[in-house]
Amino acid sequence: MAIILGGGGSAEQTIITNKLFESLIDSKKPILYIPLAWNHYDEGYQNCKKFLIGEFCNIKHGEIEVVQSADEILNKNLFDYSAIFIGGGNTYKLLKGLKDSGAFEKIKQYTDNGGIVYGGSAGAAIFGKDIDSILYMDTNNVGLKDTNGFNSLFGFSLTVHYTNQSEEKHKKATEYLIEYSMREPIIALPEEDSLYTDGKIVKIVGTRPWYIFNKGKSIQLNPGVEYKKANFTNIVKNVGVFEQNKVLENRSIR
Repeated sequence: MAIILGGGGSAEQTIITNKLFESLIDSKKPILYIPLAWNHYDEGYQNCKKFLIGEFCNIKHGEIEVVQSADEILNKNLFDYSAIFIGGGNTYKLLKGLKDSGAFEKIKQYTDNGGIVYGGSAGAAIFGKDIDSILYMDTNNVGLKDTNGFNSLFGFSLTVHYTNQSEEKHKKATEYLIEYSMREPIIALPEEDSLYTDGKIVKIVGTRPWYIFNKGKSIQLNPGVEYKKANFTNIVKNVGVFEQNKVLENRSIR
């Protein structure tokens, strides 16, 4: 398993992440692109393909194959591809489509058996425990009731685009995340950062500080540090302790 979860940035913001992705894939095999979170289908799927080619302009990769429905995923052998890329848009729309079609279980089986996934924005949030961590930003206008994600982050939820919005929206986001963190821990990534995990280690790559919210508290951490799973879990679950003692240096809690 290799999962990269991006905070939602552009090619210029995600150079480090894209290079990591390049190091994991077989550039001779195609990438399967799942753009089903995107709302502007009237613009055509070829525009989605052009978008991803632009996003990956700084790496070597194989042909990009775009699916046009969640049902289409069921008819593919996912291991024929070097990786799956799941793009951004509305997180609730994406998750509902995957669950209603049965593609959710197929993707989970793929990741559980060594598959490589790169999720961006909504495509990243669905790998947390619950996508309601992003409800302050996305609307559940598809009536999704089962908001549980893939839960690939050891019981933690994920949000994206954090600190990349206006001051007013950032304040609203922070207030929501503080309240929501009473329910479960949340990892908040800016657009310039991504989380990588192989199930044993966790590494945040990028250029901007990232954040953890838990039990109404939060801490700010810097990218570029690799954590063992147990250590990362300890950090997330003990945010209040670290905040109280001002233990914010990566080297102090790694």
